[in-house]
Amino acid sequence: MGAVPSTPRRGSRPREAAEFLIGALVGDKPYPVTSDFWRKLLEVPLALQWPQHRVLRACELFAKIMEWVRCIIAQDLLLVVTDVKVEAQNNFHTHHLAKILVHLVWSLQESMSPATSSSMVYSKAINAAYMSSTFLKYLIENAKLDNFEDLYITIDEGETKPETLPRDENISKFVMREVLTFISTSEVSPQSCLLHHELLNFMIVAMSTQLRSAPTPGPGDVHPFIDAAMMQENAIICSVVRRLLVNYITRPRIPFSGSSYPIFSEEMQPGVLQRVGSAADLMICSTSAANFVLLPYYTFNYLVSSSAEGSRSLLADNSLLLLLILIHYKKCVLVDEPVDTDTKEDSASYISSKENSYFSDNPYCKALENARDIEFDRLDIEGNAQSGHLVRIPFASLFDTLGLCLSDESSVLLLYSLVHGNSDFLEYVLVRTDLDTLLMPILETLYNAPRRTSNQIYMLLIILLILSQDSSFNTSIHKLILPNVPWYQERLLHNTSLGSLMVIILIRTVKYNLSKLRDVYLHTNCLATLANMAPHVHRLSGYASQRLVSLFDMLARKYSKSVELKNDKSIDAKGTQIEGGSISEDASAELQIYTDFLRIVLEIVNAILTYALPRNPEVVYAIMHRQEVFQPFKNHPRFNELLENIYMVLDFFNSRMDTQQTDGELSVDKVLQVIIINCRSWRGEGMKMFTQLKFTYEQESNPEEFFIPYVWQLVLSTR
Repeated sequence: MGAVPSTPRRGSRPREAAEFLIGALVGDKPYPVTSDFWRKLLEVPLALQWPQHRVLRACELFAKIMEWVRCIIAQDLLLVVTDVKVEAQNNFHTHHLAKILVHLVWSLQESMSPATSSSMVYSKAINAAYMSSTFLKYLIENAKLDNFEDLYITIDEGETKPETLPRDENISKFVMREVLTFISTSEVSPQSCLLHHELLNFMIVAMSTQLRSAPTPGPGDVHPFIDAAMMQENAIICSVVRRLLVNYITRPRIPFSGSSYPIFSEEMQPGVLQRVGSAADLMICSTSAANFVLLPYYTFNYLVSSSAEGSRSLLADNSLLLLLILIHYKKCVLVDEPVDTDTKEDSASYISSKENSYFSDNPYCKALENARDIEFDRLDIEGNAQSGHLVRIPFASLFDTLGLCLSDESSVLLLYSLVHGNSDFLEYVLVRTDLDTLLMPILETLYNAPRRTSNQIYMLLIILLILSQDSSFNTSIHKLILPNVPWYQERLLHNTSLGSLMVIILIRTVKYNLSKLRDVYLHTNCLATLANMAPHVHRLSGYASQRLVSLFDMLARKYSKSVELKNDKSIDAKGTQIEGGSISEDASAELQIYTDFLRIVLEIVNAILTYALPRNPEVVYAIMHRQEVFQPFKNHPRFNELLENIYMVLDFFNSRMDTQQTDGELSVDKVLQVIIINCRSWRGEGMKMFTQLKFTYEQESNPEEFFIPYVWQLVLSTR
């Protein structure tokens, strides 16, 4: 039972011994989990490397590969053609994947022992994690079924199991508990950081079974490793979330040279199988997609690059990706009887009446939502400290790190998850006096929207919408003055308030969307944020005020064209009733959209004039300068009440301007000066007071349909 392969003769080179041992690992001879073979295999020096084609061949031998072979069989003097299944059953027969996972756990347990100081213990764990990731990745990519029975992560019933191996627990849960325990309890040090890196890679690979399922999780989906991660104790879960966030904040570097690692890679080449295809094109919308790039690794030299990219931390990046995978996972559970939704109001579970199933609570998501600032121990109403396990992190450091990293989509998704789900962090953001730390990178990214993904733009706009729901935020951004905005190219912006810049960028985003994307959802979010800001606008800049009026003008022209198009199509479609009806409906829908947008813009302008006119002379000037754009809509039934207020303002200031007329025209400065003087005497008498527009963000009922594919797109785009 304890036999080991006969290694090459004494004096052979380490490479020969290593190749022999790896050949035994992927061969058809099983080695017991207690065999000394595993010690020899895991002590292979990290400096050894394998060519890529050798890795592929090893994976093919290791995996259970099924082929159908056409055979001719003689039956009763007749030749019968049939298909016979031929299997390469190495891992099926040896269960070596399960055994190397067990040795990964034992190596981790040994490395966490206070008496352990040997670097060999870490090297063994690194090798176990790396080899497990390599073969596990290939098995997941090539699994013939979606239940992942082909992984064979069990120990054969006939094999004697050591006492340290739990009898009543499956290996996936056993491995997840120990890996998560190590990640959460072991500090990232020069000695351990490479092991942390490999364990993060292992976790991401192990959880990539989701890529073989439909975007919406179903009750039949089986994901052995991530399901096991969800079943861990609350103390481990909170510790893991904290550790991943701390890694993201501290951004540790791995002090190893690329020439010493990993054992399976050629110099300057990725260390695992590269499949033909493009990760950027991967869409996990099909359960049958098998031939795709799954999780090719980074080139290790990237970790120690001296270039500008070298300032990034792969350990931090992978910690964030793993955190996003964990918090957005949804487990669909069948129930025997329909669940009363009224009793689930305080739960995060989503009930599906059609499937008679529900999504169980995600403990990692709850841990992130309940994270608290380490600087302040929150007290409840009775003055008692909150009980139970909580994630405690420095909000100040997290805030600053997010501000530095928002050019990365993963960081944007983390910020969204925090401001949407964690009320304490949202409150912390809103009371910061340096809101430009977050807002400037957000606005710069929106400014460069053509070079960003639509999902990233959506997330940023939702974040701004959530922030704009708070009146103190809307007030604060107009008090913060920016000396300059170097990335804004259209014109020089000197001493512009952050609020004015935000108005400029949101309007610019709407105009870009009108000409390129034509996405109604994007329009709605931009205008909703502007509407929330409107009553609190303070000294909006002249350029921002001009942009606001020009936005109305652009929408007015789009509206007029839609009216003409609808009328033309209605005339053309009289002879073709069915097609004409469809065309007419499309034109009517587009016209309704522009009508709604025009009304929102008018309500934005109206809110500024009603609640903040004395503080915004530049807005009055912009309206007076382009007052002709409002004339065509003066008698429109959807707009006339709002335009009455605007024309009341125009009449007031036009009459004041008439008293200043001389033989020549007034200069711009003189006109603005007259407006500023008369703003002081403005009382708003006779203005109709409309209910303030207040837009709030609500997550859609099935958010997993968006977030699970999006998270995996982010994972794949970085690999």
